[in-house]
Amino acid sequence: MIVVAGATGNVGREVVRLLAEAGQPVRALTRDPATATVPAGATAVAGDLTDPATLRPAFEGATALFLLSGYSPDIFGEASRAGVRRVVLLSGGSAETGDRSNAVAGYMIETEDKLRASGLGWTMVRPRMFMTNALQWAPQVKSGVVRAPWPDVPSAVIDPADIAAVVAKALVSADHEGREYPVTGPEALRPEERVRILAEALGREIRYEAQPDDEARAEMLTQMPEQYVDAFFSFYSDGKLDEATLFPTVLEVTGRPPRTFAEWARANAGRFR
Repeated sequence: MIVVAGATGNVGREVVRLLAEAGQPVRALTRDPATATVPAGATAVAGDLTDPATLRPAFEGATALFLLSGYSPDIFGEASRAGVRRVVLLSGGSAETGDRSNAVAGYMIETEDKLRASGLGWTMVRPRMFMTNALQWAPQVKSGVVRAPWPDVPSAVIDPADIAAVVAKALVSADHEGREYPVTGPEALRPEERVRILAEALGREIRYEAQPDDEARAEMLTQMPEQYVDAFFSFYSDGKLDEATLFPTVLEVTGRPPRTFAEWARANAGRFR
């Protein structure tokens, strides 16, 4: 039995789907199973990641767990006591910076450290920027002008479904234990290039405008705590995070290449209309 936390998120829902389609017994962990939609072959189970004691019933009889970074390390103890042997952790590229003072990198590094110390088998999956982040531009796309910061910063954006494919392989095989997997798409793209590709997929004109740092900071402060805003400016304005380097992880682990942003844009064009 495999337990998938974050089962309604961009990555988690794809992990559940892939495991169910492969005939693996899978539990989709959610706060409210009554309202969760899961694929045939999967079972929605209750649990709150902020309260590890609530996870005991979900972990009973399970052998593997997919988990997100940033939660209490007590989860690892609950998993171990229930008989879980392997954890695949969704971390991030910022964990590779080693910068514990950075709010985003810090919680990822800490979660990885706690997992390594838990005695459980582990695999760290470290994706770069999600392609789905472009959905934040949807209202601007409709207006025909996308204003976004960091015009000169390329990122090897990755489809969450490709992240999930790597995760699913690691959950079912001990061959991936003890591995740290950087996960990227097949090309590094700047914001203007992603906007151009979206315009082509939608068959309409969309213009990119570089958003000044001060404007971007003010906007981000309305959406998240200041320490996280500072973290992203450290990554992209100060150049502390490299998301442009390409890695062959998706192909090596799954046997197929990762999806391009153009392929993702065409498949998700309806979400921008």
